[in-house]
This record gives sequence, structure tokens and C-alpha cells, in this order.
Amino acid sequence: MAKILIIDDERAIRNTLREILEYEDYEVEDVDNGIDGLELITKNDYDLVLCDIKMSRMDGMEVLSEGLAIKPDLPFIMISGHGTVETAVEASKKGAFDFISKPPDLNRLLITVRNALDRGSLVVETKVLKRKVSKVRPILGDSTPIAKIKETIERVAPTDARVLITGANGSGKELVARWLHEKSNRSNAPLIEVNCAAIPSELIESELFGHEKGSFTSAIKQRIGKFESASGGTLFMDEIGDMSLSAQAKVLRALQENKITRVGGEKEIEVDVRVVAATNKDLLKEIEAGNFRMDLYHRLSVILIHVPPLTERKDDIALITQSFLEEICNDYSMPLKKISEGALEALKALPWTGNIRELRNMVERLVILSDKTITDDDVRAFANPSAPATASAAAAPQTDFNQFKNFQDYKDFAEREYIKFKLEKNNWNVSKTADDIDIQRSHLYSKIEKYGLKRGG
Repeated sequence: MAKILIIDDERAIRNTLREILEYEDYEVEDVDNGIDGLELITKNDYDLVLCDIKMSRMDGMEVLSEGLAIKPDLPFIMISGHGTVETAVEASKKGAFDFISKPPDLNRLLITVRNALDRGSLVVETKVLKRKVSKVRPILGDSTPIAKIKETIERVAPTDARVLITGANGSGKELVARWLHEKSNRSNAPLIEVNCAAIPSELIESELFGHEKGSFTSAIKQRIGKFESASGGTLFMDEIGDMSLSAQAKVLRALQENKITRVGGEKEIEVDVRVVAATNKDLLKEIEAGNFRMDLYHRLSVILIHVPPLTERKDDIALITQSFLEEICNDYSMPLKKISEGALEALKALPWTGNIRELRNMVERLVILSDKTITDDDVRAFANPSAPATASAAAAPQTDFNQFKNFQDYKDFAEREYIKFKLEKNNWNVSKTADDIDIQRSHLYSKIEKYGLKRGG
């Protein structure tokens, strides 16, 4: 349901607009001046604003300018009883979606509202899609290890040297590979990715080199492999340490001769591929154990890039967190949430066994479940099970996520636990707790009743 704010100093107009819009199932709020209207726009998330131009405490054009400064994508429809062409043009120049005269024509008003809401949705969707289809995310961080990685990428990318990227799961190896391709002379050709750990060992050769029709039971047609698909571009082989020895032998031959043979085929096919490989394993130990070929290791590791775990670059956590906050709030069409210094310090104290991937999940959880400012209490309340246990938390049982049938059940559970935590922290002072979590006291009472919360319960 779309949420609409009406700003007009005439009660009769506000009542008329409210009646019309609520009849159409819109959620409506109204105020009689621009100052209060801007405060509501700052605090809440509206889909549309209907704003009078001539008001006593603040002119509607000023409200329009300041409102769009706060929420650039928020559609404004300006209304006035003294409308002229010049006024409408000025409102459009300042960013208004449309202009209607008083008294508003019912049909025109509803059509304009629907168009404005559609346009607002399209703007948000376009921004999200542009970000999703953008070529490569930036490598975030100013720490010494990240600066060294960026410098290495700048030097190595324009060459055809093979690169072996090492690092723990979730540390960002794939992002490094993408930047190596993006800054290479092959950037206009495809970057083909293959996760060697995700493909059964009996199918890995078919996946990499392709197969001919009838070469095995399920080979009902010819298949082009990853090496051929990547010809002229880059082949990113993730989790290379999980590849079978027989597949390793064929990869070695492909790298030595720049030729491959499809499974079940006899013809040699020339390929022009730059291989970038990645692994979370210690390949030298795998060589000692007989699980990885030393000659393939030396072929792949012309350049070695190690991506450190997040715990070794904690100074980057604030920058990465802020970037994730902006991205996730945009994805959910939410106003940008703030994060306190205490919360950032609490994030730095976590072990981050899942590295950057775990941090993004944590930030998404905080965006969904916390209030407009994320605090250190929020971080502790919603921390992953991998977080270090405090004396009180150590005795508490781990959350069994299997108990939740859907995401809404989990959100209700988390909200209940958060409110209970805040109430106990404030010694069950409801007024203080409502101020603390920035909701109305009546709203908090409703939540207490909804979740059956009781002192000492």
C-alpha cells in the first residue's frame, strides 16, 4: 500500500484529499505546514507528497527544494489555488512531478497520483538494476594489504600472465579476478567463471572442455566447454584445489599447448584463454598429500595474489559497512540508516569467519531489524552465532533457525527479543524504552501486548 503525505494549511483541502485517497486504499498522513512536513519526510518513508504552494510558515517551493534534497527520488505533486503557467513551470524546474489547481479535479488527481507512484517505483527499480548490471564492484578498503592488491592488479592485468588468487571463503577472491579481467586487454571479450568444487568430478572435464554427442549416456548433443567459451577472454577457475587429478592433467595440457580436445572427440581445438585461478586451500600442502599436481601449480602461479581475511584488515570494516548500508537501503527502498561509532567498534570485535560475505549478511540483518540508527546493542543482539559469546550470552542457547517457517516468523522473533532486551536494559521503563528505540509509546505497548512480554518473563 502506497504511503502519501499531504502538506496544506487548509483543513478543508486536507480532509478532501485524505477522503479521496483513503477511498482508493492509500495510506495517508497530513500536516498543516511545511516545517512539520519536512520533519516527517526526514523520519518516514513516503511514496508521494502532495504539497500546497502558498503556505504561511514555509513556502511550498521551499518545501519542494528541501524535500528533494532529503529524498531525491520522492515524487512531489504541487497544488495551488492561484496556479499559473509560470508557477507550474517553476515547480517543474525545481523537480516537481506535476502541478494541479484547487479545487482538484477528482479524475485528474487520481491519474496524476497513479502516474507519480509508478514513476517513483521505476526510478528506484532502475537504480537497483543499474547497480546490479554494473560491470564490477569496487574493491573497498584503504588498508596496506588492499592497497598492495590494487597495485598488483594495475601491474598484472594488462599482461596475459596467469594469476593464482588465494584466500579464505568470502574474502573477495572473485572480485579480484573480475578486476584482473576488467583492466586487461581482454575486457571486451567474455569472462567465463567455473566453480570446480560445485561440479561432480565425473562431469568436470565435460564442463571445462565440452563433449561430443554420444560420448557418454547423457550426451544427447554437442556441448561447448568453458575453455572454448572463454577463448579471446578470461577463464576464472574458482576452487581449483578441488579438481580431480585427471582433470588437472588435461588443464595442464591446455595451458601448455593452448589446445583442448572435447570429451569423446579427436579433433584438437585451439583456444586463446587467460586463466585466473583461485583456491581457499594451501596448494603446497595438497601437493605433499598427492592431491594436486606440482607442475600445474607452477603453471597457474606465475603471479600470486593473497586476499587476507577480514580480521587482518579491520580498519576497512567501517568503509565496507557504509558501502553495504547504502546499497542495501537502496535495494529495499528504505531511507539511509546511520551507524554509530560504538556499532562499528562492535563489528570490528567480531571474528568474521565468513569474511566479507558474512559482513554483508550482517549489515543486511541490521538494516532490516534495527531502528534508524544502528547501535552497538543492535550489533550484539543480532550478531551471527559465530560471534564471541559474552558471559551472559554463553549461557544462552543458540537460536534454532529450523523453528522458523518463513522470514516473517524470524523477524517477529528477532523483534520480540530486541524489545525484551531493551525493556530489561531500561528496567521496564516503557517511556524510556520507547524513546531509546525511537517509536511511539502506544506503539511499544502494542508490541508488548502482541508478543506477550512481561517483566521477569
